[in-house]
Amino acid sequence: MSAAPGRGPEDRAAATVLEDDAEDLYEHAPCGYLSTLMDGTIARINTTLLEWLGRTSAELVGVRRFGDLLTVGGRLYHETHFAPLLQMQGEVNAIALELRTADGQRLPVLVTSVVRTGGDGAPLLIRTTVVAAKDRRDYETELLRAHRASEVERDRLHRLNHLLQSTLLPPALETVPGLDAAAHYHIASLDEVGGDVYDLFPLAAGRWGFFLGDVCGKGALAATITSRVRYTLRSAAVYAPGPAAVLEHLNGVLLEAYNPGDPRFCTVLYGQLVLSGGGVEITIASGGHPAPILLRGNGSAAYLPTEGGQLIGVLAGAVIVTTTVTLCPGDTLLLYTDGLTEARTSTGGLFGEQALLSLAETLAPVSATDVVAGLADLLHTLGSGVTDDTALLALHLPGAGRGQP
Repeated sequence: MSAAPGRGPEDRAAATVLEDDAEDLYEHAPCGYLSTLMDGTIARINTTLLEWLGRTSAELVGVRRFGDLLTVGGRLYHETHFAPLLQMQGEVNAIALELRTADGQRLPVLVTSVVRTGGDGAPLLIRTTVVAAKDRRDYETELLRAHRASEVERDRLHRLNHLLQSTLLPPALETVPGLDAAAHYHIASLDEVGGDVYDLFPLAAGRWGFFLGDVCGKGALAATITSRVRYTLRSAAVYAPGPAAVLEHLNGVLLEAYNPGDPRFCTVLYGQLVLSGGGVEITIASGGHPAPILLRGNGSAAYLPTEGGQLIGVLAGAVIVTTTVTLCPGDTLLLYTDGLTEARTSTGGLFGEQALLSLAETLAPVSATDVVAGLADLLHTLGSGVTDDTALLALHLPGAGRGQP
């Protein structure tokens, strides 16, 4: 006959559990237990809960009610919500309350109560389990504090970004005599400074410069490049012989600052307009930027031929494409960044250049103010589909046109 195997640690642990005294388990459970009569009078309370409260059984059993253990706020909630709900449902689960200890401290707890009934269904007493929730309350308090601190920091960041963005864009467009000009900047993310830029400024009597560009990237780094682009274009426009020369100068400036791990380039349209007689002659140079749209006073619309221009700040001797157009009374020139055409519609596809042209044909003839307002409404309608900042700049020569006086 073989010897009986010895009892291992797991067997001994199982035997200990089976032999555990039920009374001791009740008294020293890791949670509080108490039983009350239906009027709330405490009939029994375990040692664990007494120790948490700093009380003795003689102080509470048959003397106090469960509501007496609660803080003022907890007592009010118990009377107006907890007790009525318990009476209707027969049980309530994991309700957050606060007990008041003998030394006046608040003890956050989660309370679960069940009504025990007799054979005839009549309620006899209420059994309640009390779980200490101080660690949970501390966690929730810290989480709330961190959330509020995050909101404060987010607001500060928004203000800082708004301030920084305002230094990159003109507070208002210059007034060009005899011309309607309008601009709009749509911010896709309040958390980052965008890289789009535009401006309109005088060069000489009857001659004005304007530009609209899109710098690579977002955030503070993009803002430094955007600032450099804006002020380089404005300074070069004073002495450069024409729009192409202005972009060539900008290309050289960005190449000097080029860092392989920190790309500094942009797409940009720079133009000059001359007011003469009954029209406006515009020469515009493109450095890899989406082609502008000319909306005629007769109701037609078309992209200007600026294809082939290369990114500014990438290659020495970048190809600059130049075109000249005359604005007649009723005509409008629209410049935009690709945040508009690359926005996603409700179907998930890109809005696209063809849809923009079709919309322009629908709007023409239209003033600069109205076309910018219409496109701003479109960006608002597309909502979260606009994932990139978008800048708009429009120039309009008022006068006769279809549907216009």
